Amino acid sequence: MVERSGLTARRPDRPLSFIGLSIIGLTIMADQISKIIAERTLPFEEPIDLLPILSLYRVYNPGIAFSLLSSFGDIGLILLTLAITIVVLVFWQRAEEGGRLAAIGYALIIGGALGNLIDRIAYGHVVDFLYLHLGERSLFVFNLADVALTIGPILLVAIYLLSSDRPAKP
Repeated sequence: MVERSGLTARRPDRPLSFIGLSIIGLTIMADQISKIIAERTLPFEEPIDLLPILSLYRVYNPGIAFSLLSSFGDIGLILLTLAITIVVLVFWQRAEEGGRLAAIGYALIIGGALGNLIDRIAYGHVVDFLYLHLGERSLFVFNLADVALTIGPILLVAIYLLSSDRPAKP
């Protein structure tokens, strides 16, 4: 095992490893529980301010981020999500470096995708309830699956692109 800038060059734990299954399962569980709580307690499309930039605001998203691709319909978005999930699983299975942090990154992506997929299959839309804004300027409404779908790729970018694993230039 070669040590490189604090990250190990060893293979990431695989999707069916303890860490892989744990992170995927915990991500789905946290996402689904938070959405159930939001559905039961938050008024629809009525903001509840938490911080100057964050409010609780329950809405339904028929597409993906920013309601993009909503014209694909439920089946199209389900198939797209499944295809992307399979591609990420293949990349994860073939990954040779990145160690445990890479496994966590991949697992967050899979858990987030599956969390939103569950909504899409069960309700025909995704439940969003965290509203990020700057004063009256709306940025986006999201959920915990979306947080995982953001943190996972950031981890992978940090590991694979920003690490100093590349040989020094002469």
